[in-house]
Amino acid sequence: MEETLQKKLQTIELGERQQFRNVSLYPLFGKAKPPVEHFVLREAMEKGLITISEVSESGHVPELKVANNADRPVLILDGEELFGAKQNRVLNTTVLLKMKSVTIIPVSCTEQGRWTYHSKTFTESGIIMSPNIRRVKNRSVQESLRSSSEFRSDQGAVWGGIHEQAAAMSVQSPTYAMRDIHDRVKDDVGNYAEHFPCIDRQCGLLVAIDGVLAGLDLVTYIPAYKLLHDKLVRSYVMDAVTKGGGKGGETDRADAQAFLDAIGECEASEYPSVGHGRDVRFEGRGIFGSALLYRSGLVHLAMFPDNGNAQHEDGGMQGYQRRANHRRRPLH
Repeated sequence: MEETLQKKLQTIELGERQQFRNVSLYPLFGKAKPPVEHFVLREAMEKGLITISEVSESGHVPELKVANNADRPVLILDGEELFGAKQNRVLNTTVLLKMKSVTIIPVSCTEQGRWTYHSKTFTESGIIMSPNIRRVKNRSVQESLRSSSEFRSDQGAVWGGIHEQAAAMSVQSPTYAMRDIHDRVKDDVGNYAEHFPCIDRQCGLLVAIDGVLAGLDLVTYIPAYKLLHDKLVRSYVMDAVTKGGGKGGETDRADAQAFLDAIGECEASEYPSVGHGRDVRFEGRGIFGSALLYRSGLVHLAMFPDNGNAQHEDGGMQGYQRRANHRRRPLH
């Protein structure tokens, strides 16, 4: 991993744990200056600054067209869902749209049973795909980048994850839509989310469910993160609700810090981003993820456990801790 990126990762700090039932959440704070001020999807749409549509009248499942008319970039996160047009989709990777631009973005379908127009353009769904399904999607995107340099997902695996989530929640959707599952449990998710408020200077979160790591997301531009916080919390909480919303399973600070430290030991591969910047993919023992860099600065970071390998080998997050103890260094 390049030295400048590793130094940026070392400036990420954990806040005090927030706990509710089976969810442990650590706020994340960053000292590195964000490389650019930008809008997020919701505010850009509310201001009427971007239009998202099918690439043509007939449409093409793995791609959409975005026109950004704003005088600044617009950030759309990996896993953010778009509602409407011929079927709902989610982003396959985080994209920082260039100002005054038209961009073709890579997406996955989250509504298997519909291919007819609801509307000519998309709106914000208000949903980010839960980390359990997002992890499956992102693993296949990472493999696609390695083999063909394309941000393509395994669409069948994505549908499979949505079907499993629907079955776990006893939700029947006429179009097998992920949105219908989220709508069904939105009150339960909301009861969790109110216990995890965004705090001053927070720019990310690291989450564990039932004592097992779920992942982390960080957006360095704090005004943007504040607008994304509730949406991100609800995406992680969705997996807690799916698992039955049990109690306990607290995750201590040393375990959380060990996972954060482990990012610095990952191997990194770099690809041109769809919009601004560079898309960096991380791969380590029991951990993988991605970062969007722009002007040598970090815009977004997302990390996930790799199929729980390290967790199952060592129990909970202890494996990350033991591997990290010998190399932990103070943040600076």
